[in-house]
Amino acid sequence: MVLRFGTDGVRGKAHEELTVTIAYCLGRAAVEVLGPNFVVGSDTRESGPDLAKALIAGVSMAGGTAQNLGVVPTPTVAWAAADRSAAAAMISASHNPYYDNGIKLFAPGGLKLSDEVEADIEHRYLAYLQSTTESTTESTTGSRLASDFPSGGTSDLSPNGVEGWVDLVVASVAADALAGMSIVIDCAHGAASKLGPEPFRRLGATVTVIGDSPNGTNINDGVGSTHPELLMEQVVATGADAGLAFDGDADRLIAVDESGSIVDGDRVLGLLALDWAATGRLKHNTVVVTVMSNLGFHRAMAAADIDVVSTGVGDRYVLAALDEHGYSLGGEQSGHVICRDLSTTGDGVLTGVQLLDVVARSSTSFAEMASSVMTTVPQILENVRLPRRMDDPGAALVDDIAAASSQFGDDGRILVRASGTEPLLRIMVEHLDPAIARSVCDDLVAKAQQKLI
Repeated sequence: MVLRFGTDGVRGKAHEELTVTIAYCLGRAAVEVLGPNFVVGSDTRESGPDLAKALIAGVSMAGGTAQNLGVVPTPTVAWAAADRSAAAAMISASHNPYYDNGIKLFAPGGLKLSDEVEADIEHRYLAYLQSTTESTTESTTGSRLASDFPSGGTSDLSPNGVEGWVDLVVASVAADALAGMSIVIDCAHGAASKLGPEPFRRLGATVTVIGDSPNGTNINDGVGSTHPELLMEQVVATGADAGLAFDGDADRLIAVDESGSIVDGDRVLGLLALDWAATGRLKHNTVVVTVMSNLGFHRAMAAADIDVVSTGVGDRYVLAALDEHGYSLGGEQSGHVICRDLSTTGDGVLTGVQLLDVVARSSTSFAEMASSVMTTVPQILENVRLPRRMDDPGAALVDDIAAASSQFGDDGRILVRASGTEPLLRIMVEHLDPAIARSVCDDLVAKAQQKLI
């Protein structure tokens, strides 16, 4: 199987779809496009060390050098790239199960890749992959073994290697900003297990940590931002003021208020946008979101006279809009939040600190703040599995979407798009009346199955 770039790098089943050969070829191609200096990080998956070794070998083969940061969050890798004027690679499959893995690439300075740069790297990587001979030392999965590649790069695993990232997060708010707060943090048995809780402790919070015992196969397993149930229970059981759940590589955050209720990315962005607008931090009085943000978010921002810019799905498109227009805040409903004056990518730990700082300075509870920031419009999401990946499967439903949308007015909206990583058509319908949203979504799913399968 040949892996192509999806929404954010390449991702697949480790050693079967994402092989060490692919990692090696990506390393070679990335150096040719992004330059010779790299930093490399990984989350806690058991496949991470092998993929890191192969990628660094590819970097070395192309004449580059790489510093291996070991297990660190994605935003830490992006920070190190900016700090060291280097390109970067993060080996992680984010919220996916342990048996998947992925490789995200950053341009020098820790910036997301443009479509053009990504296409250039993909073209070179595929050419190397095609020309690579795997006949002499193949594993049972048809891929080279990590031991086939020479050791490459330099090791930089001491605390001083990434302590600057922790310092940046702590310095983003006032000293002791979280003093007196009691919080629960869920590290998803992932990349934040070691570093993630530290900024909150340094800022004065009393911290209870769960999901911080990675063993290579338990990342995201019943914990983290996609499985917040345990966090919700722990917040209530301990009487905490808030809970924070990261995903496997800690670039996204889902919060929990003191009542145990979820506070998703839209509400987090809404709370930050309102606070930043009031304190002069929200540049151009604008927040950037993707098309997946709830209609209720748009209504809430309009009521507060805050402008909203929408982009395609993926935090790299949010970052591009932030940089193009000089905005300071953006993110996704899924919990990727970019505080552009402080970071080049989504950072769950930094976002958590910023959010709790807002809560700590308020005279109302977290639950009251989160509840009042917006009224969520009922949203129905369905996936239609396709026989293969298609460039524009939604084109088959253009007339159906137009007919339904014409009856919605300002009370709802429809979004149909192809998945960036899987052969799926994603259908989202929002409407003030949940029965209408469900009926229209079901109708579009049926039409998609009829026309595309």
